[in-house]
Amino acid sequence: MNRVGSANKPCWFENRRLTSDCYLKESGMRLFRLEKNEDGETGPVLHTDAEAPDDPGPDEVRVRMRACSLNYRDILMKSGASASGGDDPVIPLSDGAGEIEAVGSEVAGFETGDQVALTFFQDWKGGPFDMKYHKAARGGSCDGVLAETVCVPAHSVVKIPAHLDFAGAACLPCAAVTAWQGLFERGSGPVTAGQTVLCLGTGGVSIVALQLAKAAGARVIVTSSSDEKLERAQELGADETINYKTTPDWDKAVFELTEKRGVDHVIEVGGPGTLEKSMNSVAAGGRISLIGVLTGFDPPEASLFPLVTRAVDLVGIYVGSRAMFERMNAFLAEHQIQPVIDREFEFEDAAAAYEYLESGSHFGKVVIRV
Repeated sequence: MNRVGSANKPCWFENRRLTSDCYLKESGMRLFRLEKNEDGETGPVLHTDAEAPDDPGPDEVRVRMRACSLNYRDILMKSGASASGGDDPVIPLSDGAGEIEAVGSEVAGFETGDQVALTFFQDWKGGPFDMKYHKAARGGSCDGVLAETVCVPAHSVVKIPAHLDFAGAACLPCAAVTAWQGLFERGSGPVTAGQTVLCLGTGGVSIVALQLAKAAGARVIVTSSSDEKLERAQELGADETINYKTTPDWDKAVFELTEKRGVDHVIEVGGPGTLEKSMNSVAAGGRISLIGVLTGFDPPEASLFPLVTRAVDLVGIYVGSRAMFERMNAFLAEHQIQPVIDREFEFEDAAAAYEYLESGSHFGKVVIRV
């Protein structure tokens, strides 16, 4: 495959540092790059005459993207606060799905026409996490999926469950795999029937965590500042809901709902602003999956000693591997789980999709059609 780099930005194909120069060749394709606009603000800028991907290399596939979805991490990327950001203008978004339109000569297991989703970490195939995987986190340290066509290593795509369309499959790579790892892959074991799960908020991770936990037979408690969103969570199967705006001591409410035992699993997406209440909510021997930083990056003010006295697992969750993605897909297919999509935007309206996600009005996922 002809990979062309500039004098100052070589193509580091061997360690998969994929810049836009590496991705593209022929003219006429539409894509977005995260760069400064005319007002000097960083955001998704549409390019309508970009070079399209060349034929795939021996171990690659070329994918015609059909849908992408946004995560809070994309807002962090836009503001320059993401842990997996790079220095070059990057094609944004990690999450997308499409169909394979060309297959490299050494690729096995995929063929033209296969419907696939791309993994968040391009090179984390399986096993424990390694810091080297940060070098190729889509939409951050390497190019993402907000483009009409991408060319990627075959080991970084998975076939999507047959019951999902492209929009639903585009919701899986980050939020769904994150929730899956937090509930099923880490700590003392997977969530099981009869256990209780606490999901903070009603964003992408928390809503799919609700769906996964209910499919596993767990009892689920959901928090939100919106009664309307809590009603929608109940429609999805939430057993109890708490409005944290009208019940600021929501940890005490959780404790009462669990007969002063606490919950077995916490999907903690808030960070330092909610961690203390999550620690108050978890049962002895339980697990807190630390996922998000919606309340910021400051250190928690609360003592962590209660985690010791109650033998609680506090585990950091950063998406997951390709192997986890495939195990999750099998579970989604078995239980026919459909990701919850709040709103879909046209490709050229990507900036509006960012604004909508940033407003916090969404329930579940925000999708961009390609």
